[in-house]
Amino acid sequence: MSRMFVPGPVDVDDEVLQAQARPMVPHRSKEFEAIFRQAAEKAKQIFLTRNRVLIATSSGTGLQEAAIRNFVQRDVLACVNGAFAERWFDVAVSNGKQADKLEAAWDAPITPDLVTAALKKKSYEAITIVHNETSTGLQNPVGEVAEAVRAVSPDTLILVDAVSSLSGAKIETDAWGLDMVLTSSQKCLALPPGLALCAVSDRAMDKAKSVEARGWYFDLLRMDKHRQKDSTPATPAMSLIYALDAQLDRILAEGVEARFARHSAMAERVQGWAEARDLGIYAPAGYRSQTVTTVRNERGWDIPALNGFLKQKDMRLANGYGALKNVTFRIAHMGEIQMSDVEELLAALEEFMTQ
Repeated sequence: MSRMFVPGPVDVDDEVLQAQARPMVPHRSKEFEAIFRQAAEKAKQIFLTRNRVLIATSSGTGLQEAAIRNFVQRDVLACVNGAFAERWFDVAVSNGKQADKLEAAWDAPITPDLVTAALKKKSYEAITIVHNETSTGLQNPVGEVAEAVRAVSPDTLILVDAVSSLSGAKIETDAWGLDMVLTSSQKCLALPPGLALCAVSDRAMDKAKSVEARGWYFDLLRMDKHRQKDSTPATPAMSLIYALDAQLDRILAEGVEARFARHSAMAERVQGWAEARDLGIYAPAGYRSQTVTTVRNERGWDIPALNGFLKQKDMRLANGYGALKNVTFRIAHMGEIQMSDVEELLAALEEFMTQ
């Protein structure tokens, strides 16, 4: 079996792939509504929330847009220290919002002090932040940032992109007071691409009632109204819902805390290996991702050639993203990847180094 050490799409277990082959039923039927309801209820345990979980047929970027259209009438502060945080800022601008950018270097975190200073200068309806930057392998201290937001501007909604970390790293939606946490199916959840999920607070939903031009497809009030009837406004990707329901059973059987610990252990192994071989880690110590490690290509490896070598062993990793292409490479350790898989990859990298 091929193993993809890339940050999505990731490998999907055969049992989960087979779950997609269940026969179709009417999407307004009691049979499907029961599956949809139990999947959403199970997902709450992954988000660590008692709030609603909404399931959308889209990528995570779709829910970035939903967050902007539903919770921001005008002013939003976008925290940007990576490619996907930059995308969220672009989404806000393209939707006609007054978006201000709070920037940090791509190899530096968004800190509570930075956010505090920005919120003291201007009032914002919402702040957007990426928990785990897939491009840089950097994990922002979202819990501490959220605490700072509440201290300075308690009415500001806290919107979090957890696309590449949810179920691989602990994100305490309720305990941290987060208003929206969104994710995608094809990363730590280890599902095929095509679904996005989000946990949304009551106060965020109340804010949406006063926001104009929320659109139709991503109107979260409309989605929540249908959710209460175990349904969706438009036809969902039913096969992916079947897979989600099956995979959540597998995740909960592993145990969410055990899953976090597995991801953390793999991250420590990969990062320790890289540092021991004078391959620097792009993200600074203390802010490194548990799900994807971005390695500085200090040895000047030809990354396509490296992947060509790895593909002969049914493995592959990811080149750097955007401006970091070739100057970094990324090793994802998320989803179904186990420590034994990591050890095989590192052994293959050692072999490549001695060619």
